[in-house]
Amino acid sequence: MTTRIDSTASIDPSAELGERVEVGRHAVVGAGVVVGDDCFIGAAAHIEGPTVLGRGNRIYPKAAVGFDPQDLKWSGETVRLEVGEENVFREFSTVHRGTPAGGGVTTIGSENLFMVYTHVAHDCHVGSRTIFANNATLAGHVTVEDGATIGAFSAVHQFCRIGYEAYIGGFTILTKDALPYLKTVGQKPACYGVNRIGLTRRGFSDERVGRLEAAARTLLRTGRNTTQALERLREEWPDDPDVARLIDFIVGSERGVIRTLPGSGRKRGG
Repeated sequence: MTTRIDSTASIDPSAELGERVEVGRHAVVGAGVVVGDDCFIGAAAHIEGPTVLGRGNRIYPKAAVGFDPQDLKWSGETVRLEVGEENVFREFSTVHRGTPAGGGVTTIGSENLFMVYTHVAHDCHVGSRTIFANNATLAGHVTVEDGATIGAFSAVHQFCRIGYEAYIGGFTILTKDALPYLKTVGQKPACYGVNRIGLTRRGFSDERVGRLEAAARTLLRTGRNTTQALERLREEWPDDPDVARLIDFIVGSERGVIRTLPGSGRKRGG
Protein backbone atom coordinates (compact mmCIF):
# COMPACT_ATOMS: atom_id res chain seq x y z
CA MET A 1 0.00 0.00 0.00
CA THR A 2 1.23 3.50 -0.80
CA THR A 3 0.64 6.51 1.42
CA ARG A 4 -2.98 7.65 1.13
CA ILE A 5 -4.11 11.12 2.23
CA ASP A 6 -7.76 12.07 1.98
CA SER A 7 -8.36 15.25 0.03
CA THR A 8 -10.07 16.84 3.04
CA ALA A 9 -7.14 16.21 5.42
CA SER A 10 -4.83 19.08 6.45
CA ILE A 11 -1.11 18.29 6.46
CA ASP A 12 1.31 21.04 7.49
CA PRO A 13 4.16 21.51 4.99
CA SER A 14 6.72 20.88 7.74
CA ALA A 15 5.19 17.53 8.75
CA GLU A 16 6.99 14.35 7.68
CA LEU A 17 5.04 11.24 6.72
CA GLY A 18 6.63 7.84 6.26
CA GLU A 19 5.68 5.13 3.81
CA ARG A 20 2.30 3.40 3.69
CA VAL A 21 0.67 6.02 5.95
CA GLU A 22 -3.11 6.48 5.76
CA VAL A 23 -4.70 9.81 6.74
CA GLY A 24 -8.49 9.94 6.92
CA ARG A 25 -11.12 12.56 6.22
CA HIS A 26 -10.66 15.93 7.95
CA ALA A 27 -7.66 14.69 9.93
CA VAL A 28 -5.04 17.30 10.87
CA VAL A 29 -1.28 16.73 11.05
CA GLY A 30 0.34 19.88 12.39
CA ALA A 31 3.74 21.52 12.22
CA GLY A 32 6.70 19.58 13.54
CA VAL A 33 4.99 16.17 13.41
CA VAL A 34 6.93 13.13 12.21
CA VAL A 35 4.81 10.08 11.38
CA GLY A 36 6.54 6.73 10.95
CA ASP A 37 5.85 4.06 8.36
CA ASP A 38 2.59 2.07 8.39
CA CYS A 39 0.69 4.51 10.62
CA PHE A 40 -3.06 5.06 10.43
CA ILE A 41 -4.59 8.45 11.29
CA GLY A 42 -8.37 8.25 11.40
CA ALA A 43 -11.04 10.73 10.40
CA ALA A 44 -10.88 14.03 12.30
CA ALA A 45 -7.94 12.87 14.40
CA HIS A 46 -5.58 15.73 15.21
CA ILE A 47 -1.82 15.55 15.84
CA GLU A 48 0.22 18.58 16.86
CA GLY A 49 3.98 18.88 17.31
CA PRO A 50 6.76 18.68 17.95
CA THR A 51 5.68 15.03 18.02
CA VAL A 52 7.40 11.89 16.75
CA LEU A 53 5.33 8.77 16.08
CA GLY A 54 7.15 5.51 15.44
CA ARG A 55 6.09 2.78 13.04
CA GLY A 56 2.64 1.23 13.01
CA ASN A 57 0.72 3.53 15.34
CA ARG A 58 -3.05 3.73 14.92
CA ILE A 59 -4.75 7.02 15.80
CA TYR A 60 -8.52 6.56 15.76
CA PRO A 61 -11.10 9.26 14.89
CA LYS A 62 -11.27 12.34 17.14
CA ALA A 63 -8.13 11.47 19.11
CA ALA A 64 -5.95 14.49 19.99
CA VAL A 65 -2.23 13.71 20.23
CA GLY A 66 0.66 16.07 20.93
CA PHE A 67 -1.28 19.11 22.08
CA ASP A 68 -0.01 21.85 24.41
CA PRO A 69 0.40 20.91 28.09
CA GLN A 70 -2.41 21.87 30.46
CA ASP A 71 -0.02 23.62 32.83
CA LEU A 72 -0.29 27.32 33.66
CA LYS A 73 3.49 27.51 34.07
CA TRP A 74 4.00 26.66 30.39
CA SER A 75 4.49 29.83 28.37
CA GLY A 76 5.07 28.60 24.84
CA GLU A 77 8.48 26.96 25.18
CA THR A 78 9.34 24.21 22.69
CA VAL A 79 8.35 20.90 24.26
CA ARG A 80 7.66 17.56 22.63
CA LEU A 81 6.00 14.15 22.60
CA GLU A 82 7.80 10.95 21.67
CA VAL A 83 5.80 7.81 20.85
CA GLY A 84 7.19 4.36 20.06
CA GLU A 85 5.72 1.71 17.77
CA GLU A 86 2.46 -0.19 17.35
CA ASN A 87 0.39 1.82 19.83
CA VAL A 88 -3.38 2.19 19.55
CA PHE A 89 -5.07 5.46 20.50
CA ARG A 90 -8.83 4.98 20.40
CA GLU A 91 -11.51 7.60 19.91
CA PHE A 92 -11.23 10.84 21.93
CA SER A 93 -8.03 9.80 23.70
CA THR A 94 -5.69 12.72 24.46
CA VAL A 95 -1.91 12.97 24.94
CA HIS A 96 -0.06 16.20 25.76
CA ARG A 97 3.52 17.32 25.26
CA GLY A 98 5.88 17.99 28.16
CA THR A 99 6.88 21.14 30.05
CA PRO A 100 10.33 22.63 30.71
CA ALA A 101 9.97 21.94 34.43
CA GLY A 102 9.37 18.25 33.71
CA GLY A 103 12.19 17.74 31.24
CA GLY A 104 10.30 19.02 28.20
CA VAL A 105 9.04 15.68 26.95
CA THR A 106 6.19 13.21 27.35
CA THR A 107 7.16 9.68 26.33
CA ILE A 108 5.14 6.61 25.39
CA GLY A 109 6.74 3.26 24.60
CA SER A 110 5.39 0.60 22.25
CA GLU A 111 2.41 -1.75 21.94
CA ASN A 112 0.17 0.18 24.34
CA LEU A 113 -3.62 0.36 24.13
CA PHE A 114 -5.33 3.62 25.07
CA MET A 115 -9.09 3.08 25.03
CA VAL A 116 -11.68 5.82 24.49
CA TYR A 117 -11.41 9.07 26.49
CA THR A 118 -8.10 8.13 28.13
CA HIS A 119 -5.71 10.97 28.97
CA VAL A 120 -1.92 11.16 29.31
CA ALA A 121 -0.88 14.56 30.67
CA HIS A 122 2.35 16.53 30.30
CA ASP A 123 5.67 14.99 31.32
CA CYS A 124 4.24 11.50 31.81
CA HIS A 125 6.39 8.49 30.93
CA VAL A 126 4.46 5.41 29.88
CA GLY A 127 6.35 2.19 29.20
CA SER A 128 5.34 -0.58 26.80
CA ARG A 129 2.53 -3.15 26.65
CA THR A 130 0.28 -1.19 29.01
CA ILE A 131 -3.51 -1.05 28.83
CA PHE A 132 -5.54 2.04 29.69
CA ALA A 133 -9.24 1.18 29.93
CA ASN A 134 -11.95 3.71 29.06
CA ASN A 135 -11.55 7.09 30.81
CA ALA A 136 -8.36 6.16 32.66
CA THR A 137 -6.49 9.42 33.25
CA LEU A 138 -2.99 10.46 34.29
CA ALA A 139 -2.15 13.83 35.78
CA GLY A 140 1.23 15.35 34.96
CA HIS A 141 4.60 13.77 35.73
CA VAL A 142 3.22 10.23 36.22
CA THR A 143 5.35 7.18 35.42
CA VAL A 144 3.68 3.95 34.28
CA GLU A 145 6.03 0.98 33.99
CA ASP A 146 5.85 -1.81 31.41
CA GLY A 147 2.90 -4.17 31.43
CA ALA A 148 0.66 -2.19 33.78
CA THR A 149 -3.12 -2.14 33.39
CA ILE A 150 -5.18 0.87 34.50
CA GLY A 151 -8.88 0.22 34.89
CA ALA A 152 -11.78 2.29 33.62
CA PHE A 153 -12.43 5.71 35.19
CA SER A 154 -9.29 5.54 37.31
CA ALA A 155 -7.41 8.75 38.13
CA VAL A 156 -3.72 9.05 38.99
CA HIS A 157 -2.34 12.02 40.95
CA GLN A 158 0.65 13.91 39.58
CA PHE A 159 4.12 12.49 40.31
CA CYS A 160 2.75 9.04 41.18
CA ARG A 161 4.22 5.83 39.79
CA ILE A 162 2.53 2.62 38.70
CA GLY A 163 4.82 -0.37 38.91
CA TYR A 164 5.79 -3.09 36.48
CA GLU A 165 2.90 -5.44 35.60
CA ALA A 166 0.67 -3.75 38.19
CA TYR A 167 -3.11 -3.93 37.93
CA ILE A 168 -5.18 -0.88 38.87
CA GLY A 169 -8.88 -1.65 39.24
CA GLY A 170 -11.67 0.44 37.81
CA PHE A 171 -12.64 3.71 39.55
CA THR A 172 -9.41 3.70 41.57
CA ILE A 173 -7.93 6.97 42.83
CA LEU A 174 -4.16 6.85 43.23
CA THR A 175 -2.41 9.47 45.33
CA LYS A 176 0.56 7.23 46.16
CA ASP A 177 2.62 4.75 44.15
CA ALA A 178 1.04 1.43 43.13
CA LEU A 179 3.30 -1.57 43.69
CA PRO A 180 4.66 -3.73 40.87
CA TYR A 181 2.95 -7.08 40.24
CA LEU A 182 0.10 -6.34 42.66
CA LYS A 183 -3.57 -5.45 42.30
CA THR A 184 -4.43 -2.03 43.71
CA VAL A 185 -8.12 -1.21 43.74
CA GLY A 186 -10.54 1.36 45.14
CA GLN A 187 -11.33 5.02 45.69
CA LYS A 188 -9.54 4.47 48.99
CA PRO A 189 -7.17 1.99 47.37
CA ALA A 190 -6.02 -1.26 48.92
CA CYS A 191 -3.74 -4.09 47.80
CA TYR A 192 -5.51 -7.28 46.78
CA GLY A 193 -2.49 -9.47 46.34
CA VAL A 194 -0.48 -10.47 43.30
CA ASN A 195 -2.03 -10.07 39.85
CA ARG A 196 -1.86 -13.82 39.25
CA ILE A 197 -4.19 -13.92 36.24
CA GLY A 198 -2.44 -11.06 34.49
CA LEU A 199 1.04 -12.40 35.21
CA THR A 200 0.08 -15.87 33.97
CA ARG A 201 -1.20 -14.34 30.74
CA ARG A 202 2.16 -12.56 30.40
CA GLY A 203 3.97 -15.89 30.60
CA PHE A 204 5.02 -15.97 34.26
CA SER A 205 5.45 -19.53 35.52
CA ASP A 206 3.51 -20.82 38.54
CA GLU A 207 6.78 -20.97 40.46
CA ARG A 208 7.59 -17.35 39.67
CA VAL A 209 4.12 -16.17 40.65
CA GLY A 210 4.31 -18.23 43.83
CA ARG A 211 7.52 -16.49 44.90
CA LEU A 212 5.90 -13.12 44.33
CA GLU A 213 2.86 -14.15 46.37
CA ALA A 214 5.13 -15.18 49.24
CA ALA A 215 7.00 -11.89 48.99
CA ALA A 216 3.70 -9.97 49.00
CA ARG A 217 2.62 -11.74 52.20
CA THR A 218 5.88 -10.73 53.84
CA LEU A 219 5.39 -7.16 52.74
CA LEU A 220 1.70 -6.77 53.55
CA ARG A 221 0.53 -9.32 56.11
CA THR A 222 3.22 -9.98 58.70
CA GLY A 223 2.81 -6.83 60.76
CA ARG A 224 6.23 -5.50 59.81
CA ASN A 225 6.79 -1.86 58.97
CA THR A 226 8.31 -1.04 55.59
CA THR A 227 11.94 -1.10 56.74
CA GLN A 228 11.50 -4.43 58.51
CA ALA A 229 9.64 -5.95 55.58
CA LEU A 230 12.33 -4.92 53.10
CA GLU A 231 15.04 -6.40 55.30
CA ARG A 232 13.12 -9.67 55.45
CA LEU A 233 12.60 -9.71 51.67
CA ARG A 234 16.33 -9.26 51.11
CA GLU A 235 17.06 -12.14 53.48
CA GLU A 236 14.51 -14.54 52.00
CA TRP A 237 15.06 -13.84 48.28
CA PRO A 238 18.54 -12.34 47.89
CA ASP A 239 18.89 -13.32 44.22
CA ASP A 240 15.34 -13.09 42.89
CA PRO A 241 15.07 -10.34 40.21
CA ASP A 242 11.31 -9.89 40.68
CA VAL A 243 11.66 -9.35 44.42
CA ALA A 244 14.61 -7.04 43.77
CA ARG A 245 12.40 -4.99 41.42
CA LEU A 246 9.73 -4.78 44.14
CA ILE A 247 12.28 -3.66 46.73
CA ASP A 248 13.86 -1.08 44.44
CA PHE A 249 10.45 0.37 43.60
CA ILE A 250 9.61 0.87 47.27
CA VAL A 251 13.01 2.33 48.11
CA GLY A 252 12.72 4.75 45.19
CA SER A 253 9.27 6.01 46.14
CA GLU A 254 8.94 9.70 46.94
CA ARG A 255 5.18 9.76 47.59
CA GLY A 256 5.02 6.47 49.47
CA VAL A 257 3.46 3.22 48.29
CA ILE A 258 -0.03 1.84 48.84
CA ARG A 259 0.04 -1.04 51.33
CA THR A 260 -3.44 -0.80 52.81
CA LEU A 261 -5.18 -4.13 53.36
CA PRO A 262 -8.67 -4.65 51.93
CA GLY A 263 -11.50 -3.78 54.28
CA SER A 264 -9.28 -2.83 57.17
CA GLY A 265 -8.24 0.73 56.44
CA ARG A 266 -4.96 -0.22 58.09
CA LYS A 267 -1.55 0.27 56.56
CA ARG A 268 1.55 -1.80 56.99
CA GLY A 269 4.13 0.95 57.10
CA GLY A 270 4.26 3.76 54.53
